[in-house]
This record gives sequence, C-alpha cells and structure tokens, in this order.
Amino acid sequence: MKNIKYIAIFSLITLFSVYVAAQQPTKADLEKRRNNLLKEIEQTQKQLEETKQNKNATLSDLKALQAKLQARTQLINNINSEISGLEHTIRSSARDIEDLNSKLQSQQRSYAASVRYAYKSRESENLVAFLFGASDFNDALRRIQYLKRYNDFRKAEGDKIQRTQVTLNTKIGQLNSQKNEKSSLLAEEKEQTQELLAEKAETDKVVLALKGKEKELLDRIRKDQAASAKLESSIKEMIRKEIALAKKKAEEEARKKAEQEALAKKKAEEEARRKQEVAVAGSRSNDVTLRTGSEMRGETPSGSASPATSKPAQGGSGATASNTATPKATAATQQPSGSNANPRAMGASSPGTPKVSESYKMNLTPEVQNLSNSFSANQGRLPWPVEKGYISSQYGTQQHPLYSSITIDNLGIDITTGAGAAARSVFEGTVTKVSNIDGFIVMVSHGEYFTIYSGLANVSVRQGDKVTAKQTLGTVGKNEDGVSVLNFQVWKITGNNFSTVNPASWIAR
Repeated sequence: MKNIKYIAIFSLITLFSVYVAAQQPTKADLEKRRNNLLKEIEQTQKQLEETKQNKNATLSDLKALQAKLQARTQLINNINSEISGLEHTIRSSARDIEDLNSKLQSQQRSYAASVRYAYKSRESENLVAFLFGASDFNDALRRIQYLKRYNDFRKAEGDKIQRTQVTLNTKIGQLNSQKNEKSSLLAEEKEQTQELLAEKAETDKVVLALKGKEKELLDRIRKDQAASAKLESSIKEMIRKEIALAKKKAEEEARKKAEQEALAKKKAEEEARRKQEVAVAGSRSNDVTLRTGSEMRGETPSGSASPATSKPAQGGSGATASNTATPKATAATQQPSGSNANPRAMGASSPGTPKVSESYKMNLTPEVQNLSNSFSANQGRLPWPVEKGYISSQYGTQQHPLYSSITIDNLGIDITTGAGAAARSVFEGTVTKVSNIDGFIVMVSHGEYFTIYSGLANVSVRQGDKVTAKQTLGTVGKNEDGVSVLNFQVWKITGNNFSTVNPASWIAR
C-alpha cells in the first residue's frame, strides 16, 4: 500500500510539473510579446507628441502616460522573463558541455590505451603470428573476423571522438551566443528602467497640473458616467429587441412549417377520399351493367324469381334494392371535397402559434449559429477595431486615473488612435443598429455575440448591411481633449441573459 501511495504521489508531481512547463511561455512567445509592447509604447509616444501642441495638461495625456508606464513595466517584466529563460538555458548548456568534456576525455583515454597496446605488442608481427597460430582453417577464419571487428572498433572509437568534439564546439558556440544575448537583454532592461523612471516623473507633473482643475474634472467625470449609463441602457435595449426579433422570426418559421405540414396532410386525405370515391363509383357501374345484360336476355340471377312474377315485399328490400342502395349509402357517408368541406370533419385542424425555445441560441438559424461558433473560435485572434492605436482605458471597474477614491466602470476598452482613423469591424456579421448617442454607435451581430463601436464622428454603414472583417464602419471621433478615442465592447448572450466580456482578450496582441 505504501508503494502504491508513493507511486501515486510521484505521478501527481510529474503531471503537475508537465502542466506548469506547458503553461510557461516559450522564448518565441516572449520575443513576440516584447516586440508588441515596444510597438505599443511607440504608438503611445507618437500620440503624446501629436497632442503636445496643447501646452495644458489633459486627462487624455495622463491616460496616455499611464498606458505607456504600464506597457513599459510589462516590457521590463518580459525582458526579465527572457533573461531568466536564458540563464536556465545557459546553465543547461554548461552542464551539457561538462558532460561532453567528460565523455570526450573518456573516449580519448580509451583510444590512447588501445594505441599504446598496439604499439607495445608490435601489432604487424603479432598479427601474422596470431593468424599462423590457428589450429585449422575455420579457426583462421574466426581469427580474421576477430581482427576485422577489432579494427572496426578502433575506427568507430575514433569517429566517436570526432563527433563528440564537433558537438562540444557547437555547444560552446551556443553558450557564448546565449551569454551575449543575456548581456544585450540586461542592457535593454537597464535602459527601459531609466525610461520608466523618467516617465513616472513626467506623469507626476501632469497629475500635479491636473489637480488644479479639480472642479472641471469632477464635472467631466459625472458627465462621462451619465453618458456611459445612457449608452449601457441603450445597448441593453438594442440586444433585448434582437432577442425578441429572433424569437419572432423563429415563431414565424415554425408557423409556416406547421401550415405546410397541415396543407400536405389535407391534400393527402383528399387524394385518399378521391381514390375511394372512384373505386365506389366503379363498383356501382359494374353492378348496373351486369343486371342490365341479364334482363335483356330474359334471365334472372340464380335462386331469384323473374321480374314478372317476383316483387319485393312491401316495406322490405329485395336483392336488387340491396345492390343499388348499398353504393348510395356508402357515398352518403363521405364528405364532399370542395370549398364547403369542413376541415375539422376531414381531420385537418387549423394550426395555432407553435411553441419555440425561449433560448436565443436555439432560435438562431444554422447559418448564424455557424457564424457564432466561428467568432468564438477566433478569440484572441480577432483584428483590432482600428489599424493603429493603444488601449488607454481597460475593461471593467477600476480606479480613476487621477482620483483614487472614484471608480469608473468601462463596459469595453478605450482605444486611442490617430486623427481621422477608421473604425473597422473585427469579424463578419450584420449591422443590427446604427444610432447617435453622444456620437454615433454601430452594433454588429455575430450570432450569440455583438460588437459595439461607439464614439464615431460619422458612419459608412446602414442597419441590415452585411460586413466583413476589417471593413470600415465609420470614422473615430474626438473626445473633449481633441484626442481620437474609440470605445469597443463585446457582448455575449447566454440563454436570454446577456453581459459584456473583456474585449482585450478577444483581439490579437
């Protein structure tokens, strides 16, 4: 039992180690992230330089500086992660070199010993004696094979030494390259740290300048909060209408389907009645023909009296009366086919409003559901809603950049971009709403997901338009500081409930 327990613990530790290793970013991932952060810092700096014409410090300047500080901090952390990875690689390479040196020395000692032995034993003379010392021909063959294997062994040992030497030299070259890379990263880390300190000082100056505009800034905060609440209420109402519209469409489709099924059933029943009536009429015609032919020959059916002497009983029915009455009685029981027929009597009832699912997802068409699945599958790989820019305000509840006692709730992310930048759809879909709420807003449906683009100066699409990824929706407008800022949101419908998700985790970074 103890052994089983130890094995289980060891297995869990091994699996955990593998999982942790799998979660660690690779060197290529770290390099890509470093380059992206450098581009983001460069874009932020460019935006700051464009707004430096206004000598007065603005809240947008503070957000840009704080975004740059955050990106710079992430960059330094990323560089430190790269350095840590390199240090681990350097240690591993050093161990490999040490092992290769030991292996090479062992191989060289073994080879030198064999050479010394061959020299001492005067190999050429002893080989002849060794061969002539064979007891018979087969023994001589075995000795020749032995000598051949011995020579092959010495040659293989020499080749091993050469390969080990080549591998060792390659490892030494890699180690030197890794050390140089580490030195370069350390220098970059030092440079970025100095930049960070300078940016912190600049940020403190802007904060100090803005403190003198407290009343103006607090009024702006209240105005922004009211605008955000109005936007949220409008978006929720739009999504509710989309849910109701999808349900209405599903009900209409279900009603049409039910009507078609009822009509098909009615036609099938009428066709069955028509065939039955034709069969009855045919049977009656045959019966009349048979009786008429018999009377013309003066014959009577077997077992029946002749027409001249046989009369049906009063109030009763004879054989002939029975034959002629039966088809009429059968026909009388059938309902006539035509416009006056009663549908309920024919078994076809008028369909009512069919029941549909209360779930928004279940009411989507297969085509729209495939679009929704495709959107979900591209999480983390969607293009940015602007060609260039940086995230100046993150998603969710956060402290105000100037007043720590005030919290702001961002339903999406604010992306600061250049003047006149185009807002682009991040994925194919349908424009479900275009409205003006303190600036134009465009809502694009992607099945269970909706993307919102607000703060536009103008729009180039209309409600109902089909759009593709990276298609222009409009032009990003400017805020009160004269900076172009797009508010980008992603909403998801689950059942009949809907909420926002973090857009930063959906776009490629």
